[in-house]
Amino acid sequence: MSDKMNDIQSEVMEQVLALYDRYDFSSFTQEDVRRALDQDSITFEDYAALLSPAALPFLEQMAQKAQRLTRRQFGNTIAMFTPIYIANYCDNQCVYCGFNCKNDITRAKLEPEEIEKEYQAIAATGLKEVLLLTGESHTMSDIHYIGEAVKLAKKYFSLIGLEIYPVNVEDYRYLHECGADFVTVFQETYNTETYKQVHLAGRKRIFSYRFNAQERAILGGMRGAGFGALLGIDDFRHDAFSVGVHATLIQKKYPHADIALSVPRLRPYKNNAEENPRDVHEEQLLQVICAYRLLFPYASITISTRERKDFRDNAVNIAATKISAGVCVGIGGRSGEEEKGDEQFEISDPRSVEEVKRDLFRFGLQPSFNEYIRLG
Repeated sequence: MSDKMNDIQSEVMEQVLALYDRYDFSSFTQEDVRRALDQDSITFEDYAALLSPAALPFLEQMAQKAQRLTRRQFGNTIAMFTPIYIANYCDNQCVYCGFNCKNDITRAKLEPEEIEKEYQAIAATGLKEVLLLTGESHTMSDIHYIGEAVKLAKKYFSLIGLEIYPVNVEDYRYLHECGADFVTVFQETYNTETYKQVHLAGRKRIFSYRFNAQERAILGGMRGAGFGALLGIDDFRHDAFSVGVHATLIQKKYPHADIALSVPRLRPYKNNAEENPRDVHEEQLLQVICAYRLLFPYASITISTRERKDFRDNAVNIAATKISAGVCVGIGGRSGEEEKGDEQFEISDPRSVEEVKRDLFRFGLQPSFNEYIRLG
């Protein structure tokens, strides 16, 4: 680990990796699944059973129980937000990502006045929550550039999330002081060997530094942290299991923190024409979402535009509690100008904020634009 990278001496990574391959998912039986579904509070072994192939015939029962838990904790409310990509420069060589530093794409970053125009266009839709994203370049999108973007966002939004490169505790503290509330970091895969194989260059190669990012963010004052793996890079069951264990251990260590879970799958991107042999099918993805809810009844679960409209509608009817809308994954493009930079991946659901809002009402759900009130 570089001297410039915080080592917070956390025990959580060791605990998660010790459990990574403890369970053979093919060994679980339907009786194991029934027993897990009968529990009010499930163990990690129960959770593994619910992620196993033996659980697929019980998907309807899992969905019904997940829906009951979701409605009990969150009611019919579905939080709405949108991501905004302000830069796509990246120093990492990740084989699955459109922003890969070796990819021949149009690179760009928005200047402050361009960022504000994007914010104004988003705010005009009524949204009060944004997620700021950059490529992972410490030089082209340094911490002060991101901090200024956060300060501008405070003028228009009540909840500001970040999905940026992992930083040190003091940097997260600075970004929190600028106005950021929440940090999301995807570990991508918890298989340390596969992790090395798909991250060929850049700071992202340092598994432990990325792993501990959420904990550093909480230590830096962030109100909450989001967890996820990019399902399809490696065996999705082991990765989804590890996401749940990781998030649970952080919640136990920091009971005050808001915990969120995401279920991103690999999507096509520019310069990539290959099929993925580890594709996660929609039935399996729904299984993961339901298992997340049964393990973590009070965690927020986000469903992104990587997924089709019909699947997203089904997910929010069952267990997801946050949905993106009016999404653009290129650099700029919302304020009437053309996109300055290429997209990270292809989206599957291009619905506007109004269209998503209308569909939520149609399902008897209540779209929420403002789940958090900033007092300071």
